[in-house]
Amino acid sequence: MTQRKDTNKKLNDSDFLKQMVGTYLQEYLEQEMSHHLNALPYERTGSRLGHRNGYKPRQLNTRVGKLFLSVPQDRDGSFSTELFDRYQRSEKALIACLQQMVIKGVATRKVKKITEGLCGLTFSKSQVSEIVKKLDTEIQAWLNRPLDDEYIYVFVDARYNKVRRDHKVESHAVLIAKGVNKDGKRDIIGVDVCNNENETNWSMFFNGLKNRGLKGVRLVISDAHPGLVKAIEEDFPGCQWQRCQVHFKKNMLDKVRNKDKAWVKKRLDDVFLAPDKETGFKRLQGFINDLSEKYPDAADLLETAGEDALTCLNFPDQHRRRIRTTNSLERFNQEIKRRTSVLRIFPNRNSALRLIGALCMEQAEEWITGRQYLDMSLLEKKKETKIINQPAIKIKVAGGEAVTF
Repeated sequence: MTQRKDTNKKLNDSDFLKQMVGTYLQEYLEQEMSHHLNALPYERTGSRLGHRNGYKPRQLNTRVGKLFLSVPQDRDGSFSTELFDRYQRSEKALIACLQQMVIKGVATRKVKKITEGLCGLTFSKSQVSEIVKKLDTEIQAWLNRPLDDEYIYVFVDARYNKVRRDHKVESHAVLIAKGVNKDGKRDIIGVDVCNNENETNWSMFFNGLKNRGLKGVRLVISDAHPGLVKAIEEDFPGCQWQRCQVHFKKNMLDKVRNKDKAWVKKRLDDVFLAPDKETGFKRLQGFINDLSEKYPDAADLLETAGEDALTCLNFPDQHRRRIRTTNSLERFNQEIKRRTSVLRIFPNRNSALRLIGALCMEQAEEWITGRQYLDMSLLEKKKETKIINQPAIKIKVAGGEAVTF
């Protein structure tokens, strides 16, 4: 029992721990040099690859304090220890950890306590902020990178975060665009933080994407925010628009009584899950007729906007489940909300863009290196099928002969 108490006392003694770690690391250096020379000190052997040549003092910071070590040297200067490289990597990992802690939503005032527990080093709030600012160069380069791929499907959505501006706390819009490229991989292609979600800001956002090389867009998927819809019409002429079916369903159900919500939802799902556009339109028209007497406002919404929610029927069956809503982007927005909720209020727009941009980089890397999201070869097959199924057209030309097209 007495021996155990003495051992515990020694382990709680910082000087004893420092001495023990120093002894271990010094022995590690000696073993490294012996391995490098293929010989122990003073050993005579024909396989020796060199000779020792004294020591060089080095200081190493560890969680038990500063250690002063003697690094062995060889005559031709070819020896290089891995010990300090490993600790340099650890230092870089620590800085990355600090950056990640802020990215994960840990408030900077809490980081001091965490870092002391991690490595015995103290970082002030201002030091942590300076470390995090070093992310800016990398994030800005990623946000402004050229968009070399073609992005067939583009999902756009906005969420809101509190940002301090001119000594006032305001709600700022975070605009995010996700693309699916011709290889069927997802990517975050654009992020911005602006004071409002309106046509002007969305149009500037889309122009920024196009200036970076966005091309090949066939379908844009979004909710029906008026400014967003106008910007899509203006900036993507000739491109199809899919109104998010989840948002549309919510708008519809808001117009009917609670007792009728179940059957309205069922009928609407029946329209959305139509096997083709012709069937979808027939079901849509029948639903409008059935609603018109009891719920004229809901019928009007279906008549004016129902077709926009069926645009996905122009695309391959296997794609429809994923392109008919903005759910995948909404889920990512929820993750942003979870990770930023600890901060509550961003000190400025740049800090919001830094953190949300880093989160988007992280998600984009996971998506672009992950499995294929959609089989894009089905798009070409659908086009070929359309051409094959078109009826032949006969036109009479000079001479009375009929030419088939």
